[in-house]
Amino acid sequence: MSRPLLQSWQATLRRLGDAPAVIEAESGRVTTFRALEERAQAWRAAHPEPLARRAVVFALPNGSEWLQIFLGLLHAGAVAVPLDAGEPDTAQQEVAAAIHAGFRWTGARLAPLAAAHRFRDEELCLLKLTSGSTGRPRPLAFTDAQMLADGRQILRTMAITRRDLNYALIPLGHSYGLGNLTLPLLSEGIPLVVGSLPLPQVIAGDFARWRPTVFPGVPPIFRGLAESTVDAAALRSLRLAISAGAPLPPEVARAFFDRFRRRIHGFYGSSETGGITYDRAGAATLAGRSVGRPLRGVRLALRRGRLRVCSPAVFTHRNRRRHGRLGWWSPPDLAAVAPNGDVRLLGRRGPVVKIAGRRVSVAEVAARLRRLPGVRDAWVGTGAGDEGMLGAAVATDRSLAELRAALRADTAPWKLPKRWLLLREFPVTARGKPDVAWLRARVFG
Repeated sequence: MSRPLLQSWQATLRRLGDAPAVIEAESGRVTTFRALEERAQAWRAAHPEPLARRAVVFALPNGSEWLQIFLGLLHAGAVAVPLDAGEPDTAQQEVAAAIHAGFRWTGARLAPLAAAHRFRDEELCLLKLTSGSTGRPRPLAFTDAQMLADGRQILRTMAITRRDLNYALIPLGHSYGLGNLTLPLLSEGIPLVVGSLPLPQVIAGDFARWRPTVFPGVPPIFRGLAESTVDAAALRSLRLAISAGAPLPPEVARAFFDRFRRRIHGFYGSSETGGITYDRAGAATLAGRSVGRPLRGVRLALRRGRLRVCSPAVFTHRNRRRHGRLGWWSPPDLAAVAPNGDVRLLGRRGPVVKIAGRRVSVAEVAARLRRLPGVRDAWVGTGAGDEGMLGAAVATDRSLAELRAALRADTAPWKLPKRWLLLREFPVTARGKPDVAWLRARVFG
């Protein structure tokens, strides 16, 4: 059968075969589009196992090898399952077993797995894993066409072209990285330079040497740059800074602009839908007003305070939510849509718990904390065995007494958290999202 993603890749090869595709910032190693293809074909030839319609798990850092394995799996008709590079070997095995993967790439060989599942749909090419609220891996299967749609909707909306050079710090296999780094390279030939380390001085050095123009990042990285001693001219090649993965505090956007004279453009999406909204001008992100308007090709509706997202990029495998031939999905975030189309996030929908016999929305308390001056982020939850006790972690420089007094001004006593953890910044996962498991353990430990 024809594979749209491979067809697009072949068109890229014909146009740009000998052009640089991937630059390793630290070593200076350059891999052309043609070399990527040759190495992918060589990898497939060296591993002739029956991979068609079987899930294959792999965990590699960003770089040409990651793309080589991904392409090799596409050629084999496999369903790629990229994991974070830092995932321990035992965790990889557990994930592979939980999703009934057929093989796991160990870095040296393809290890076959027992009780492997074989997909019926030949169009599937990728599994994204999301844990949701369960903590267990939940696989989301995507077709070539859905992955291509996400990448192209992002490129058209953000006006990214072949004249650009992407700076790759976020994981290539995360939904954000797939849409903004991997798919643009494969389908449109937009090259990328793989960043060395997410440290301000290292980033500045990479920019000075390679002059990337587009930087998809996450809030902690932009905060680090804004607060660093990096020369303001260091990022002069940058024309487009994109922030996703977690809400970007407006004070970070303003500090970054004041230092580098570049606006950060807020971007919002989910694993199930790919990209959803984008702040085209950067003004809404600067003011903390919204996460922008829908991407081209994305249709939104608001139902009971939640967005309903419909586009050619939304997954349909085992998803009964349909609008015609397209899938739709409602992310767990609460939202509001302004008359001009701007989307404002109001916090994640959370559980309702009973405190002193009264119902309390965890999301409501977290949203009230986030609205307080000087609060950069907030998480609220209940600990195991403490269903009647709220705990809160807050990223702020304010004191606990100040926070309690400010929250008490418009919050009923039974809604006030009893356990607190104050931090300057939340720790984040490899995917740039707040490490909720770490926060919960510290609040209720």
